This record gives sequence, structure tokens and C-alpha cells, in this order.
Amino acid sequence: MSQEPEPKPDGARAEQRRQFAEAAREERPDLALLCLLIATEADPALDKAGIDAAQIELDRLAGLLPYRPAGGPGAWARNLAELLGSRCGFGGSPADYRRLESSLLHTVLQRRRGLPILLSVVWTEVARRAGAPVYGVALPGHFVVGFGDPYGEHVLADPFAGGRLLGDDDAALLVAGATGGGLTARMLSPADPLDIVLRILNNIRAWAQARPEQSAVQLWAVELSLLLPSHPARLRHERAQLLVQRGEFMTGAAELEEYARVVEAVDPGTADTVRRQAAAARALLN
Repeated sequence: MSQEPEPKPDGARAEQRRQFAEAAREERPDLALLCLLIATEADPALDKAGIDAAQIELDRLAGLLPYRPAGGPGAWARNLAELLGSRCGFGGSPADYRRLESSLLHTVLQRRRGLPILLSVVWTEVARRAGAPVYGVALPGHFVVGFGDPYGEHVLADPFAGGRLLGDDDAALLVAGATGGGLTARMLSPADPLDIVLRILNNIRAWAQARPEQSAVQLWAVELSLLLPSHPARLRHERAQLLVQRGEFMTGAAELEEYARVVEAVDPGTADTVRRQAAAARALLN
């Protein structure tokens, strides 16, 4: 798959974004669907049939798991590791961080490679369909999966490492490697589906930001983030700057001025800076 695909027709993209915004506002958001709708932005070939096929593959994998295995959370974790990690070969490596496909659920299902958070989505979605007590765990710098009661008996697994079981000391090492700090109980709490979606979009933004030629990818990742019910206000500023960077000076300037209006009450200095950026963008038209 090309990393610089031809854009979809405006009507198709608008409909998919409408679906994304609607799915994000469901009482129980469908994490797999939201991830697949993200992927439609990157892959013009991914249509409704492709989304359905990915969901069917998650169902198929869930059907390969034993029903209610004896042994509690540990048994669920070991069965997922044996199925997805050993038999199916899902996992990750440092090279996967350099690929946009590693953040797209349908290609992760095809390639069986991806970032920790996307592999964790596969783990949780397959396990959930099989009836497992499963949840995502957003450790700083490395997403993992929990089985059981997050506030009682539970087991952690690392899908990036093929489902390797993690003790508290292992989790603490992951956190220390990412932040230099210690593991806290709050870090082990179940991750909200929309927080997972935002973290995936943040990863895509970071991937594109390191590659100036991929500003179109950064722009759609920002725009999808803005469709979530809760998102950082600074993303509006980032979108406006991207529009200017991509030559849409008038639209970008108008967005900068609107952002300045929003932040003026709480941060007048930033508002003044943003207004100067808007004026500079308009000057580029002369």
C-alpha cells in the first residue's frame, strides 16, 4: 500500500467522517469500527466491504479460542498468546514504528505486525468477542492488555512481544524505560475506547510530523481527532498551521483567528501570537 494514496472523492470522505463522528458518540463505542474508519483515510481501497471483512476476521479469530477456559485471567492470557502470538504470528519489532501501516487495523490484521496499541486492539477485540474479561492498559510509551479484574486479580500481557505475560516488575520496567518514573495504580486502569482512538491518532500525527512530505496524513489525523467528543484545544491551532503550510492561506488564517478568539480569555499572550501568525499567513497571498 502506498503511503501517499490518491485522496478519496470528497463525498465518500465526508460520509466516512460522519460515520466516525457518529460512532465516537455511541454509548459504547465500537473500537474496531473506529480504528477501521481511521484506516479509510489512509487507504482509498478500504470500503465498507473491506471494513466488514476485517470485522469478520476478528470474529473468526475469536471463534478459535476455547470457551471459558479454566484457570481464570491467566488462562485467557495464555490462550490469546498461543493463538495470536504463536499460531498466527502477531507481534511487533522496532521496524514497525517506521510504517504508517502499523497504525492501521486492517493492515495489521493482514500483515500481523503493528504498533503495541494496534496489536492490543486486536488482542482486546478478539478476546472480547470470545467472552474474556479483557481491557486495554495505556502504560506510558507502551500499550498492553489486561485480563481479569483491573482492581483485583488480573494478568497483563504484551501483544507487541507476542503476548508475553507481564508481572508488576515487568510493567514497572516498561514505564521506567519510557518515562524514568515509577508504575502507579492509575496507569493500570482500563483505557477508555476514545482515549485509545486519540492515542492512535496521536501516533499517526507524530509519524507524519517527522516526515514533512506527509503533511496530508498529519492533517487528516488532526481532523479526525477534532471529531472526537473530547480533544485538546491545541489541535485547532495545529490544523490551522497545517493549512497554511499546505498553501491554504486564507482558510488557515481564518482558523488561526478563530483559535485566537477562543484562547484569548485564558491566555491573551498566546492569542496575540496566533493573530500575528494569521496576519503573516494572509501576507503570503500578496
